[in-house]
Amino acid sequence: MTMKTVFFVLAALLFLNVSASAQDKNFYIFLSFGQSNMEGYPGIEEQDMGPVNERFQVLTAVDFPDQHREKGHWYTAIPPLSRPGTGIGPSDYFGRTMAAHLPDRIKIGVINVSVAGSKIELFDKDHYSSYVETAPSWMKNIIASYGGNPYQRLVEMAKLAQKDGVIKGMLLHQGESNTNDKEWPNKVKVVYDNLIEDLNLKPEETPLLAGELVGADQNGACASMNAIIDDLPKTIPNSYSISSAGCAGRPDHLHFTPAGYRELGERYGTKMLSVLKLNTEAYGKE
Repeated sequence: MTMKTVFFVLAALLFLNVSASAQDKNFYIFLSFGQSNMEGYPGIEEQDMGPVNERFQVLTAVDFPDQHREKGHWYTAIPPLSRPGTGIGPSDYFGRTMAAHLPDRIKIGVINVSVAGSKIELFDKDHYSSYVETAPSWMKNIIASYGGNPYQRLVEMAKLAQKDGVIKGMLLHQGESNTNDKEWPNKVKVVYDNLIEDLNLKPEETPLLAGELVGADQNGACASMNAIIDDLPKTIPNSYSISSAGCAGRPDHLHFTPAGYRELGERYGTKMLSVLKLNTEAYGKE
């Protein structure tokens, strides 16, 4: 075999390798984070188990032994999506809504890293360790499942996902543990800005959707926080609050029922669809 032939063979192999691992621009990926309502409160009903559109996938951030899922791999988004033992949350019906309304060529992927009971401070990469030190033992166990640093695990999984698709936005449901904290929008901005920088994203093309907590109409214990969540767009321009009005809450007045999660998740999806349409028109991208 001549050197010229060897060169062309190597070039062809390189091209095939690059093509095989090329980023799919039609694979829309969304980062989900927060506390227990985003994590998914236990209580998955039969209707939530399927059928789930195979175009809606989850990149697992932890191992799921019973479901035979391994961290860092894509699977059809059958709940739970965050970690074993949890339930459905907004991400579930967000993704199902997106898949139902986007063309068949578009796939939807979510990465859910959420920790029950946690303040937003847990996702501040520069100060999380001091928060973890004072966390209760049960929360430390959840944090440990994310390698001791949920923010870093989210970034690690997001970078892995970027090899396959394009990050199109972020979903947040958090605030119960920060109720009436007027600095919450600024704290969320720190996390958002860090994610934008660490993942080399453009803020004008990366919307953040933040859901309200169980509302006053459901006697929500933390409903007063919703006014602060609704003010988030004043601090993060490309952010939007998602109303929880009418979303059924559980008797604990903190968590939504499965029906409540379905409705809230659909609202996240509907809003993201409208925002993506605006971004497509503004930047000529699909």
